[in-house]
Amino acid sequence: MNQEQLKSYIQGPIATVPTPFDKNFEVDYGRMHQLSQWWVENGLVKGKAVIKVAAAMGEGPMLTDNEWPALLRSTVQASKGKASVVCGLHYKDTKRTIEDAKIAQDMGANGLQVCPPIFNAPSQKDILNYFSDLSDAIDIGIMVYHTHWLRGGRIEVDTILKMSEIENIVSIKWSNPADVAFDEMSKFSKRFNVINNGGDPVTAHELGGRGYINLTAHSYPKHDLKIWDLMENKQYDEARALYKKVDEPLRKINEKFNERSGGQGRIVKGMMALMGLPCGASRPPSEPMNVNELSDLRAILETFDWPVQLTAEEAYKQTV
Repeated sequence: MNQEQLKSYIQGPIATVPTPFDKNFEVDYGRMHQLSQWWVENGLVKGKAVIKVAAAMGEGPMLTDNEWPALLRSTVQASKGKASVVCGLHYKDTKRTIEDAKIAQDMGANGLQVCPPIFNAPSQKDILNYFSDLSDAIDIGIMVYHTHWLRGGRIEVDTILKMSEIENIVSIKWSNPADVAFDEMSKFSKRFNVINNGGDPVTAHELGGRGYINLTAHSYPKHDLKIWDLMENKQYDEARALYKKVDEPLRKINEKFNERSGGQGRIVKGMMALMGLPCGASRPPSEPMNVNELSDLRAILETFDWPVQLTAEEAYKQTV
């Protein structure tokens, strides 16, 4: 498959979907199959969006090496070839990342989101060798996750430019360190599908970006598909207003929720439950959102005119 075909799988709103757990914190693969069907039915399909499985917000780092492949396979089977399914791989050395990548490829993933091997404290040359070796081992596309806030996770712009020579790297999940201008992405946005991670996805699109990370596409796909359609039609002012209306209050209240208990999946699962799509709680030590938090979150969702399905009390019963 050529680069343009591989790039076509990684664009649009990136739905970092949650991992469903039952009341014993075991993965609920049947529920993942049901939710995956719902995501496809509601527009998260190839060319328009991405369903990203086992990433950080989807609690991928908390899954065992037996669980995440089965979770990925559940989504691939449920989507029946209609969705772009990308799998998150996290912080392992070259040998183990290649092993995981081959498994993900065998499970039917269309692409991979791959973090730098931070625990190896890599140099920039190490990072290039890591992704080059990975690319040589597989036939699917790679989205490089620039985790610059973690020691060993920073990738310099010059290094990203050198990645142009690595065949299967087709996307960069981009956020900029404080000492690097955001618009530096324009240096590589023609070669890679740049996926905005935080900040302003509309400005990123104006600079050539081809997608963005969000807190919402898994719960109400219609919202993010609308933003993407506006951006694709260069209606940037309207797209920016719609994005900020939803993203800013959600991120603000999530910071408040994290004071009581951390975990990237908590607000995701709270939204899913309130929208009538429960998928259990996060694994301990992360605690489920309580009734007061769900009530506050519900009040915010209602200001967006979203079709909220459950009360805070009903949603809480679905997550504990």
